[in-house]
Amino acid sequence: MKVLKFGGSSVANSENIQKVLSIIESASKNYKIAVVVSAFGKTTNNLLLGADEALKDINSSKEILENIKKLHLEVIEKLITKNKKEVLNEVNSLFKTLSSVYEGVFLLQELSYKTLAKVSSFGERLSSYIIANAASEIFDAIHKDSRDLIINNDYLNAQVKFEETNKNITSFFNENKHQVTILGGFISSNSSQETTTLGRGGSDFTAAIYAAALNADELQIWTDVSGMYTANPRVVKQAYPISQISYEEAMELSHFGAKVLYPPTIQPALRKEIPILIKNTFEPEIFGTLICNDPENSNEVKGISHIEDISLITLEGGGMIGIPGFSKRLFETLSVAKINVVFITQASSEHSICVGVYDNDSAKAKELLDETFSREIENKKIKPIIVENDLAIIAVVGESMKDYQGLSGQMFSALGRNNVNVRAIAQGSSEKNISAVINKYDAKKALNTLHEQFFEEKTKQLNLFVTGVGNVGEQFLAQIHQQNEFLKENLKLNIRVIGIANSRKMFFDNEGIDLENWKESLENGEPTTLESFHSKVKHSNHINSVFVDNTANQQVSEIYEKYLRSSISVVTCNKIACASNFENYKTLKQVSRKYNASFLFETNVGAGLPIIDTLKNLINSGDRVNKIQAVLSGSLNFVFNNFNAGSTFHDVVAAAQKEGYTEPDPKIDLSGVDVARKILILARESGYKMELEDIDKNAFLPEESLNTDNNDDFYASLTKNEAHFQNIFKEANDKNCRLKYVAEFVDGKANVGLQHIPSDHPFYNLEGSDNIVLFFTDRYPENPLLIKGAGAGADVTASGIFADVIRIANQ
Repeated sequence: MKVLKFGGSSVANSENIQKVLSIIESASKNYKIAVVVSAFGKTTNNLLLGADEALKDINSSKEILENIKKLHLEVIEKLITKNKKEVLNEVNSLFKTLSSVYEGVFLLQELSYKTLAKVSSFGERLSSYIIANAASEIFDAIHKDSRDLIINNDYLNAQVKFEETNKNITSFFNENKHQVTILGGFISSNSSQETTTLGRGGSDFTAAIYAAALNADELQIWTDVSGMYTANPRVVKQAYPISQISYEEAMELSHFGAKVLYPPTIQPALRKEIPILIKNTFEPEIFGTLICNDPENSNEVKGISHIEDISLITLEGGGMIGIPGFSKRLFETLSVAKINVVFITQASSEHSICVGVYDNDSAKAKELLDETFSREIENKKIKPIIVENDLAIIAVVGESMKDYQGLSGQMFSALGRNNVNVRAIAQGSSEKNISAVINKYDAKKALNTLHEQFFEEKTKQLNLFVTGVGNVGEQFLAQIHQQNEFLKENLKLNIRVIGIANSRKMFFDNEGIDLENWKESLENGEPTTLESFHSKVKHSNHINSVFVDNTANQQVSEIYEKYLRSSISVVTCNKIACASNFENYKTLKQVSRKYNASFLFETNVGAGLPIIDTLKNLINSGDRVNKIQAVLSGSLNFVFNNFNAGSTFHDVVAAAQKEGYTEPDPKIDLSGVDVARKILILARESGYKMELEDIDKNAFLPEESLNTDNNDDFYASLTKNEAHFQNIFKEANDKNCRLKYVAEFVDGKANVGLQHIPSDHPFYNLEGSDNIVLFFTDRYPENPLLIKGAGAGADVTASGIFADVIRIANQ
């Protein structure tokens, strides 16, 4: 004997019911079958809505009833042919009775528990009758009203009289010779033969009652998902079905929001150790989840679940310490008011007790508890009841967790890294679950964080928000797109770009932007500001979020702190923040550490060269920097490597800009400001306090060029002062030297300027747009540590930003 239960989504319409009948027919070839069905679709909700409307407007309630009736008549029309007239007569009779009930509610202006039970029973009474008649046209099937078998003495909740119920069930099925019996879930009757119901999740419970009474070989729960998942697949896209799970684990997951099962469902089956198989009506070939006594699964954590709309109620005060009875009075008050407690934790000092209730019960709970403890509150022995709303409970569940050390540490470390604040913690002595109360806002991020920690093949997901999609930004997105599969396969790293923005528009896709078509998406995006982009990034609340700045914009740099304070890492090639006043630089570093958010800016110096990373390793390992000599401007090196007596300074600078070596405003590079910022950043990273104004800047540009305020005027001034630039070149050439714009840091002081470099100097043969840095340290006093390579260009800068993103993943 097997018991099969089909939920509301499985019998929502005639097409779905045909799938159900096919499943039943297949199962009945080898076993006698008891089939429990729910009401069609949202029928029960609509029936109750109609009853509520009947208190106010009988016409409105009858309109709702007509819509319900229409659905049922459509199913009859499509599925039943042989005895359609008889079925229609019975169904019309039931709707006529229901209409009379609504009229009674309207006339009496009363909607009692007894009436609610009667109204809500019609969904299963109708569905089981119609499906049984449709089934009997295909195979041997009979309909039986569950109210004749299940005795339950509470109108709206499960108070089953099992002895009498089991006797009724066994007696009926012993005499029943039909291969398939179709019964309505959820419905029952009391000892006075009045209609009652089994409460929320009652159809699952009905199926479990039948399975236990009949000692069934298996209980199958057919729904619209392929079993119990490692997490809610609507929230965690990487969640997958659990193949086998124990009764206790299933109970824990169900209690904490896994909606495939209703917790009491498992109890009758658990007592008889009847296997429960969760299957998908729409993908019946998939195995699903087997709930059994001894599951074959080695994973210590079986699933992660959560409940939203929770309030935390705290009773606390010094007057509680050592005084018995506070807990009893608290729980007694809530119990009498029928307020369900879903979470409990108490400080070992006895100074406080926290309980979790549903949000819609919190105001009533506070009012009652303030009254219960009014004397203690008035005498200042305890504080007034504290209520925190809009919370959620997350639970990590697994029967084997007790055998593994460090699981709770992994859980809370992962949450902490993603700025998920834990308000309260509970763990039973059996260690089958660890529960935590968090802000409801953080629930999605917490679930994804924990799923990544415990279930994904050590694949880390980074979610990027990119501003600036010009030369560098475009190359950066292209590199991510090109390397994505490689990173997944070799580094177990999944990088998704969630948001992009330029100066005009922004575009977001929480599932990841298609990087083949990002330009079109951005063009069709919405207007943007720095604040609106930040707000959307923060509101998206993704795990491992990274803000990437590919601009040279000061206003963008001024918003870094907001991202860091939201535990959103920042990667930037924009030098302005790190070269701003020292207090701001220091604050960004401190905020980064405090909120566990990386602040990486390798490309501030040397584009993709590992200059800052190398310097950090020197300092962190105990070395000390005494002197730095460097050519840090790829644009200036390109200019002076290509400028000679046969070219014009104007043309060489224009070529450098065209190649992407200069900033959008080339004067920033040629004035030496850009190089000064770079040597300042290196000095600060070496541990020195320094401001940009402290650096001596020996400018080679004429005052006229320095005083221009747009690119056209700047280039015009270069043409006008060509003789000046030719003279600079001639002076160096006459000495058999080359011109290099050099940055130096010695004994706490820095300067930048154009120098004549002799042929025996390491800088002499520096070609193209290359950069070079010499670090003279305690460990490298004579022969400096040298880093050399391409130091400008969109592609190498993008690769440096990409490298910083990967560094975050590896932290």
